[in-house]
Amino acid sequence: MRVRLLLSLLVLLVCSNTALADKAEIFSSFLGGAIRGYEPVAYFTQGRPVKGSGDFILEYKGATWKFSSAENRQAFVEMPEKYAPQYGGYCAYAVSQGYTASIDPQAWAIVDERLYLNYNKDVRAKWSRDIPGNIKKANANWPGVLGAG
Repeated sequence: MRVRLLLSLLVLLVCSNTALADKAEIFSSFLGGAIRGYEPVAYFTQGRPVKGSGDFILEYKGATWKFSSAENRQAFVEMPEKYAPQYGGYCAYAVSQGYTASIDPQAWAIVDERLYLNYNKDVRAKWSRDIPGNIKKANANWPGVLGAG
């Protein structure tokens, strides 16, 4: 009986967190934090996603961000607007379509010195068919989509 109760509470907590994630300014996974535990600076400096470490964390805009080094954490502290993903780290294509969706840290692009994340690589391919148009639509929808459904 206790196991069932604990499992029910865990499911409720996870579902509640998922529902609230659509309302948060920064997409944050339940256990990984912002960008699912990947760090934003490495996309720019190493040209690839790099998993952050619990040794180098930062709270920013209500989310926990992880970094692979103290230097990268400091770079983010000094210029978060440069390194933070667009649209709070939500899927760029979803925002262009008027809603929010989670992301895969492997489905990314840097366009005009800005980091864009997508739900998965297939969605990134769809987003890539009209990057300027999708960015224009997403910019018009952001941050209004945070209050959507």
